[in-house]
Amino acid sequence: MKYKAIRGMEDILPEDIGNWQWIEKTAREILESYGYAEIRTPILEDASIFTRSIGEETDIVTKEMYAFKDKKERKLALRPEGTAPIVRAYVEHSLDNMPFGNKLYYIGPMFRSERPQKGRQRQFHQIGVEAFGSNSPHADAEVIMQLDNMLKSLGLRNYTIDLNSLGCRKDKIKFADELKSYLKDKQNRLCDDCKVRVKKNILRVLDCKKDVCIQVLKNAPNVLSSLCDSCKNSYEKLKACLSSLGIDFKEKKNLVRGLDYYTGTVFEITHASLGSQDAIGAGGRYDDLVKDFGGIDTGAVGYALGMERIIIALGKKEISVKKVLYLATLGDKAKVEGFRIAGKIRSAIPHLTVMTDIKEASLKSQLRFADKSGAKFVLILGDNEISKGIVILRDMSSQKQIEVSIEGVIEELRKYVPKDEGRRTRDGKD
Repeated sequence: MKYKAIRGMEDILPEDIGNWQWIEKTAREILESYGYAEIRTPILEDASIFTRSIGEETDIVTKEMYAFKDKKERKLALRPEGTAPIVRAYVEHSLDNMPFGNKLYYIGPMFRSERPQKGRQRQFHQIGVEAFGSNSPHADAEVIMQLDNMLKSLGLRNYTIDLNSLGCRKDKIKFADELKSYLKDKQNRLCDDCKVRVKKNILRVLDCKKDVCIQVLKNAPNVLSSLCDSCKNSYEKLKACLSSLGIDFKEKKNLVRGLDYYTGTVFEITHASLGSQDAIGAGGRYDDLVKDFGGIDTGAVGYALGMERIIIALGKKEISVKKVLYLATLGDKAKVEGFRIAGKIRSAIPHLTVMTDIKEASLKSQLRFADKSGAKFVLILGDNEISKGIVILRDMSSQKQIEVSIEGVIEELRKYVPKDEGRRTRDGKD
């Protein structure tokens, strides 16, 4: 029987992994320069942390979450998003009392049992940040500034930052009543899902992507009109701060996001190259969530980016993170000496990938494999070379080769592989 990966859970193959590693590396460098520390939470969590935080009537919980009972009848779930596990860990380990505990980032897989679509499989990957301890709109501004900086550093252009505010819990309740009144005589024109949402979680109607619902909601009341003075002032300060920083954003009426825990600022990053599912990422404020999880009253703001969608938006460019050297050896003695030389090269030039033959292949086969592997150079070593204390260094592009002493090979390689080789942008520029 020939097995295949589960639909919606794709293999990331060696030919593609360079893009992923480069994005992760760039993200880590940017995030840590802003004082964020990495956290890794389990893929499996108690299902109740998601039903409690995301909302029992959201699509994620009712339709998409992978939830099941284990042998001890505990209800567990594969994490569908990253914020709830981070908040759980923040409260459980009292991270507010630890160095770097208030600014956290994560990179890893999430799981939702939805129909696979462009840039969103059933196992998908996110880069996310969570900043705890401030209710100030300046915290929101720094998070959005960092996000904008990271997307530009990745080489992404022509994206849009949509911005809105939901206000506090009281504001959301007030707006929900206004929206309910507006939809009272229009419910029969909504999609079947939204007819249910009107009764169970009316704000979710605003997050519907179906055209029929978008048309019905064209003249719906504006959530900003329901903001209290405090929330309105915070939102105006945020917009002024972003404008002062030169960060372009677009105010989007009734942007709500699909998670119940959001209050205050919400934002979404979209890119036209993704088609109808154009969101690269999203985030916002969730000032009540830490308290809801048993912690102290703590302001918090964060976002998550979809790595698959970033890769699609960046285009099909290949990136080569490291130069490759292939060490072709002939004979048992040369194999052992080759392993020794390869070890020394790796220690001396760690940004160089050194590959060796483990198949007992002929020289012709090894050179063919070196070319297929993208090797820029090949070192050739046999009994004859060992007796002379040399290796042959071949440039695979020009096919020229020179003899180099075994002791001097590292010094020679450094001429061709600069110290910062492999630390390049996606376009191959320094």
